[in-house]
Amino acid sequence: MQIHNNTSLKPFNTFGIEAISKLFASFSSTDELGEILTSKQAKNNKLLPLGGGSNLLLTQNFDGLTLKNEIKGINLIKEDEHHYYIEVGAGENWHQFVLKSLSNNWFGAENLSLIPGSVGASPMQNIGAYGIELKEVFWFVEAMEIATQKIHRFEKSDCEFGYRTSIFKTKIKGETIIAKVGFKLNKKANLNTSYGAIQQELETLGIANPTPKDVSRAVINIRSSKLPNPAEIGNAGSFFKNPVVSKSVYEEILKAYPSAPSYPVSGTEVKVPAGWLIETAGWKGKTIDNCFGVHKKQALVLVNYKDATGQEIFDLSSQILEDIHSKFGIELEREVNII
Repeated sequence: MQIHNNTSLKPFNTFGIEAISKLFASFSSTDELGEILTSKQAKNNKLLPLGGGSNLLLTQNFDGLTLKNEIKGINLIKEDEHHYYIEVGAGENWHQFVLKSLSNNWFGAENLSLIPGSVGASPMQNIGAYGIELKEVFWFVEAMEIATQKIHRFEKSDCEFGYRTSIFKTKIKGETIIAKVGFKLNKKANLNTSYGAIQQELETLGIANPTPKDVSRAVINIRSSKLPNPAEIGNAGSFFKNPVVSKSVYEEILKAYPSAPSYPVSGTEVKVPAGWLIETAGWKGKTIDNCFGVHKKQALVLVNYKDATGQEIFDLSSQILEDIHSKFGIELEREVNII
């Protein structure tokens, strides 16, 4: 076990924000994690579990111990007539896991291609894209309780999945560190191509009878065309959640914007795309001091062009929140974790 002092977190967050962690350690097994958690440094300091750093905005140095999750492994545990049951280390890259699944003909996660981050973050956020959420392919989570170093298993019914949330972000936030995630993937393809521009992209590709790999390719193309590559421009993907509002609120928006998009949630509520709200309010492509701003192709994405501070990006997000509330009467929520 090695615990380092005064470590830069810039390589470990996709925004590329410079911040220093007073203490830093990585672990590649639950045994290593347990050893770290019983150390004096862990017991006497705040902890920051870190996966891919893709859903994180560092607004200051971290006066505690950062724990970098590097638990790896993608293993087929069992199968039945209709499904494969896969166990994956929380430190695995999410997109690489999706590609590995497709290469093995394990289907169901193809719409979630190219989402940045680690496998361990996926159940925390109940990640979703193009009509699919993680909970639809979820099997279990194994997580270590920080206080006792005991491993707990969470079944789907335990996780309280909601829109971009779970029990790991609410009731037991900060109490566990995810070690493994289990997935229940399909043996036969059950394609979902009706959401967003997937069908249009498949037609552009000349594909009339798509396979799951084709759907993944279409999603990758769409995301690549709209979202900046964190290796080139610092960002954390979608910065804001799509708000769910009452139909009466949406009807008020329609009076001023008759073509305002929405997606049904229930008989009384709809989801309004946050990107549309931000773009309509005039923020898309806005750049501050040639340093940071709102991405020119996707208004949901805040970007760090060069050496912005996390506080500057946070302040920009606050201005956007205030403006959307003023113009539309809607409270946007940040999707990223703020430190």
